[in-house]
Amino acid sequence: MKNRLYINREISWLDFNYRVLEEAYDKGNLIMDRLKFLAITASNLDEFFMVRMAGIMDQINVGYNKKSIDGFTPKEQLAELRRITQEMMDRQYTCLSKSLMPELNQNHVFFQNYGELDEEGRDFALQYFRHECYPVLTPQAIDNSRPFPLVKNNQVYLCIMLHDTEMKNKEEKEFIAILEIPKVLDRIIALPRSKESQKLYYIFIEDLISPFVEELFTGYDVRQVAEFRITRNADLAIDEDEAEDLLIEIEKSIQQRKWGASIKLEVSKTMSKKMKKWLMSELEIEENELYELKGNLDLTCFMKFHGRPEFEELREPPYTPLMSGEFYGVDDIFEVIREKDRLLHHPYQSFDTVIDFVRTAASDPDVLAIKQTLYRVSGDSPIIAALIKAAQNGKQVTVMVELKARFDEANNIVWAKKLEKAGCHVIYGLAGLKIHCKMILVVRKESDGIRRYVHLGTGNYNDVTAALYADFGMFTAKESYASDVSTLFNVLSGYSHYTLWKKIEVAPKTMRNAFYLAIEREIGNVKMGEKGKIIAKMNALIDEGIINKLYEASQAGVEIQLIVRGMCSLIPGIPKISEHITVHSIVGTYLEHSRIYYFYNQGKEDIFLSSADWMERNLNRRIETLFPVEDEELKNKIKHVIDITLRDTIKTRLMTATGEYQRIDKRGKELLSCQKYFCEEAEAELAAAKKAARLKK
Repeated sequence: MKNRLYINREISWLDFNYRVLEEAYDKGNLIMDRLKFLAITASNLDEFFMVRMAGIMDQINVGYNKKSIDGFTPKEQLAELRRITQEMMDRQYTCLSKSLMPELNQNHVFFQNYGELDEEGRDFALQYFRHECYPVLTPQAIDNSRPFPLVKNNQVYLCIMLHDTEMKNKEEKEFIAILEIPKVLDRIIALPRSKESQKLYYIFIEDLISPFVEELFTGYDVRQVAEFRITRNADLAIDEDEAEDLLIEIEKSIQQRKWGASIKLEVSKTMSKKMKKWLMSELEIEENELYELKGNLDLTCFMKFHGRPEFEELREPPYTPLMSGEFYGVDDIFEVIREKDRLLHHPYQSFDTVIDFVRTAASDPDVLAIKQTLYRVSGDSPIIAALIKAAQNGKQVTVMVELKARFDEANNIVWAKKLEKAGCHVIYGLAGLKIHCKMILVVRKESDGIRRYVHLGTGNYNDVTAALYADFGMFTAKESYASDVSTLFNVLSGYSHYTLWKKIEVAPKTMRNAFYLAIEREIGNVKMGEKGKIIAKMNALIDEGIINKLYEASQAGVEIQLIVRGMCSLIPGIPKISEHITVHSIVGTYLEHSRIYYFYNQGKEDIFLSSADWMERNLNRRIETLFPVEDEELKNKIKHVIDITLRDTIKTRLMTATGEYQRIDKRGKELLSCQKYFCEEAEAELAAAKKAARLKK
């Protein structure tokens, strides 16, 4: 650590992935859930290479030498990150072989290679290869007339070394071929078992194919078969100022992503030096970009495997998000929102209420218009279907679809085209800025005039991730909020530099300054002898300006409690710098995604929810919203959530003054998992609502 006041953002992200890996090691989790956490770390690491490592390599290639806030140059960062990622991947495979596989065996689940199969298993493998695999496999020879092909990003391949048995001079000339393991084939195959046996046997598809590859190369002897996998630069580079049509440019860039520069080569440990050297030459990979792994490549396959029906007892039973008690048995959702502001806590309370809000608006004859932002949506989005129906029903529908949402660009393009075809007014983001705010505006004609209903959230309008991510959403019909949201939609669809907001703050224009003022107010209050307190919960804290403000507040004596799931460049507990700051991180069943900002403000207790983390990109390069929670009942609910989250002793880690994370010492403390607590609380709230409804009848 060069600068003791800051942690490098990339190293901090890898620290987060280590915390996820700890969950794979944790024997307090059921075995299939541990396997799922291992798959998550592998998926996270793939994206880290494709985006973050690739970005640093791009900086080096163009001669960019500016140091990060912790004092590292791009070259120094890259060297350190390669060291950490090598170590991390070794630990992933150690976890698999030394911890997970033995426990799988204890639970009668076994992975076999071909050599371990009995006669029945070998016959099954042969038939499976000939009938399921052979028709879709395409061997690719590499020679003078057939150059090395373009290898797909993150795809598993077999590299095969051959000898021609028909060469008359018996010259020991070796030939090379590669074989893609197509994704149309299941990666893990269940082997036959007797009805009496409790044991379940599985084989990786490449382990099943390898013994029979000679059938693809008649007349050749197979000398060696080994796996490899390439990771490519997948960060889109689009000149938005020069792009005449952003949609067309992004469509082109998505295709280019498949063939970005090679940045990592994974090979199985059994691969010969000769084969490695050949692959590295063909793929233009340096020695420090090579990762030799002790096992089957691409651990992300365990995500699908862990959910197989035969493992139901080996994983935690899934929690079904429940309807909020406030919306239970409701005939008119608009009436409920008119009564008072309403808060939803996902995934404990169902996202279906948000879907119903849009669906109801789409079919309500009194609704005149619907406006909504979309950043990431599911593949079969009920929200999109409702918006299309609304347009078909003659509503004025405006949708801000962010085409630049990383790795969701293709999905968003498909939806944008469908929405346009249905008659919606679609806006494809803004040049230089991502529209990341989460808001819905419904304009309705009522007996006393036009009324606007608003939903503001901390998470995406994605029904799939809403069951996995911990987020908040707030409904309101208050004119002050509605006016601001309506104005912001107009700003996004037209030309305006509007900054006179009544309730909300909007990045990149006013949000950063709003945070600075709130922090400075706490500092001022402490200097006047009063209490100063800040609590902030977010995904990431890496903005240098915010960090320095928090350090300043700590030095003044403001008590600061931070709940940061992922990257955190701030270091707590440094004497005379950050000794009044604590940093908590929770890694559990659900992804902690909500953003909450609390300022004591002389007992007034200002509470805000936001779509923005304390990151430079959120505050400077995105359209984000920060909105106050003013209803006292809702404020108390959020304070309760904060209190329970800070009391978590099971899934919480605390950052030390060295920048390391440690689990909480549970001795003498209540054992509490905040996520489990919120599940039980949602169940109790709905049960109470159902009981109240029965008593009314």
